[in-house]
Amino acid sequence: MDKLAMQGGVRLSGEVRISGAKNAALPMLCAGLLSADILRLENLPKLKDISTSLTLLGHIGMQVSLDDQGGVALQAAHLDRLEAPYELVKTMRASILVLGPILARYGEARVSLPGGCAIGSRPVDLHIKGLQAMGAEIHIEHGYIHAKASRLKGARIFMDTVTVTGTENLMMAATLADGMTVLENAAREPEVVDLANCLIAMGARIEGAGSDVIFIHGVDRLHGATHKIMPDRIETGTYLVAAAITQGQVRLLNTRADIIESVLDKLREAGAHIDVGNDWISLEMHTRPKAVNLKTAPYPAFPTDMQAQFMALNCIAEGVGTVTETIFENRFMHVQEMQRLGADIAVEGNTALVRGVDRLEGAVVMATDLRASASLVLAALVAEGESIIERIYHIDRGYECIEEKFAQLGARIRRIK
Repeated sequence: MDKLAMQGGVRLSGEVRISGAKNAALPMLCAGLLSADILRLENLPKLKDISTSLTLLGHIGMQVSLDDQGGVALQAAHLDRLEAPYELVKTMRASILVLGPILARYGEARVSLPGGCAIGSRPVDLHIKGLQAMGAEIHIEHGYIHAKASRLKGARIFMDTVTVTGTENLMMAATLADGMTVLENAAREPEVVDLANCLIAMGARIEGAGSDVIFIHGVDRLHGATHKIMPDRIETGTYLVAAAITQGQVRLLNTRADIIESVLDKLREAGAHIDVGNDWISLEMHTRPKAVNLKTAPYPAFPTDMQAQFMALNCIAEGVGTVTETIFENRFMHVQEMQRLGADIAVEGNTALVRGVDRLEGAVVMATDLRASASLVLAALVAEGESIIERIYHIDRGYECIEEKFAQLGARIRRIK
């Protein structure tokens, strides 16, 4: 199993290109199931979660063709099987996103329940309730969701809690439903907007994406299209924190400031100087960061996927910062590993109190989930001596070529096979 070996103490400097957004790409790959024509996606990130999703879609019967420019052509002219098996779904919860498109186009779908997740409960009951409101007959049997509907009907659906994948699944299903569907308390994340734009390019009629009420007027069929996937805002935020934590200077290309405003605000609060352009962000940090307080919440508030990275920043910051997690109940697993590096963190309930220390010390640590992995890389950048990060397959799920990109910025980092 691969590991990362890192020598801390280098001030990061240089330019790096941000990849396409994993959390936008995954639902868009599934959107290809809604049409018999070719959907071309550009700026596709090379990630483990993407390859897992393409394997699942190929198993269902979609034709998949990757090109050398970071694009993919998808065609679901005819699906061999309307089932997503447990063996493929268990490794990635986003696999549930095939449910709505297959049901909407073919009238039947059988998808394995995703199973557990390290960072906490992420139930799919809102997906099921929404499809039932649209007229689907759904049974849970032998660990599978079995859904049937001759044709889905438009409905008004209120989601009890904000769910990104739930919003995406129901929005995709509603594009081929009979009549208008209204999604209330919908997720407002930029990835939801990007998916809506992709679907609109395919002929869907969608209004309100980016607000908490989305209107989808069902159409008889969708056609092929070409769409460029948005930049990854979490990768963007991670490299900006890396620059801040090392008191460095970096310029990120192929990204956008408007999708991470809450993160930029906290970095400025920590003492960073930030400039932005249409497709770039630069950050300079000349002093020790100041501790910041943050509380995660659905977009446009501070993202849960950046919580661990800012905890790493607070570990070596001046002062005391509080980090409150409101999205997932088990997303402080990186705390114990950071303590192995010398961090001073006390956790009470869903809040962590982080007292900045003068220095961290290199140690062997273990990645527990995707964003926790990134936070350990950030902490290792400033830890004295060598750090070894184990179980980095988590990192490969969401960060493209992480060691190459950090090496570009001057970090002393290498992968151990």
